[in-house]
Amino acid sequence: MRRIYMDHSATTPVDPQVIQAMISTLTDSFGNPSSIHSFGQEAHKLIQKARKQVAGLIGADSEEIVFTSGGTEADNMAIIGTAKDRMGRGRHIITSQIEHHAVLDTCRQLEKEGFEVTYLPVNWFGEVDPETLARAIRPDTILISIMHANNEIGTIQPIATMGRMARDKGIIFHTDAVQSVGRIPVDVKSLSVDLLSLSGHKFYGPKGTGALYVRSGTRLTPLLFGGGQERKWRSGTENVPGVVGLGLAAELARQHLPERSQHLGKLSQTVIDRILAEIPQAYLTGHPQKRLPGHASFVFQAVEGAAMLVFLDAEGIAVSGGSACTSNSFDPSHVLTALGLNKDAAHSSLRISLGKDNTLEDVERLMEVMPGIIERQRLLWSLSPH
Repeated sequence: MRRIYMDHSATTPVDPQVIQAMISTLTDSFGNPSSIHSFGQEAHKLIQKARKQVAGLIGADSEEIVFTSGGTEADNMAIIGTAKDRMGRGRHIITSQIEHHAVLDTCRQLEKEGFEVTYLPVNWFGEVDPETLARAIRPDTILISIMHANNEIGTIQPIATMGRMARDKGIIFHTDAVQSVGRIPVDVKSLSVDLLSLSGHKFYGPKGTGALYVRSGTRLTPLLFGGGQERKWRSGTENVPGVVGLGLAAELARQHLPERSQHLGKLSQTVIDRILAEIPQAYLTGHPQKRLPGHASFVFQAVEGAAMLVFLDAEGIAVSGGSACTSNSFDPSHVLTALGLNKDAAHSSLRISLGKDNTLEDVERLMEVMPGIIERQRLLWSLSPH
């Protein structure tokens, strides 16, 4: 049976070129980047090359890139680092109700430490209204953190508008761009952000790699202390093979972004159109236009989402019920409930996230099996007590 992977918002397969670059680094460039001998300096040069490659993907300067272990660490570094640095000016933070848990749980931890957090609501499409943000800003607001694109519903936020608003008020603005970097054009200057998180495994790089963009002049209190690597923002011997893989993945994403975005946009629109036309009582979640290319998310009336995943997987098709980071939880999605969906609807969600190697044939196979799976599930639903 041919297996089809349609869960690229959870993770992407590592590009073969990236794998080869990492293997070469592991075998040939094993020096400690902090060592002054030739082995160390060779590793140091590879890190600096990767820094330029990541910066090039998001329109930053190379010295504004801090390597991390992934998006979660980058989010923590941005939020906690800013809160600790600016706590003398105020203790108020603004975020949204639909952020990734790497942001939400970090904010909740800061609440335990005496900070106050405002969680902005979203509309039916999952958008934060910039006017709602404007009304939430207070004299003691020190940080705003709004994600660029949502992992569960694909909605793209008006970050540039909100970023300019924050800059006019002298407030640090952070965006979790883990889902958007490598999928759509991201330029930190156009977005007017001070801090931006990204993760390598979302654009065909290795897991355990990521970066935080720190705009020149922005201050952070470090989370890790030690040897002073990454300009003292993130101590610890660098993961040279991972950083090399992240850098090459970023370079490949930059080179192929236009055609990949066009391909993914057409493919996901085909999925959306066919599911809405061929499956009764199927509803698109997220914004119909302002959404990530390759992202299609739905709720289905009278269907259990977990069962859909199991039966699709049995047919060789891998999709997701929402966020892969919380897929083992039985709680309804906080994103979908923030949209106004009830518990049953939130449990009937399905996320189809396509990648560069998916084809129309993959979509055809999905549509061969999916309507029948949902029809059988609805029959069982109708026979069971609720």
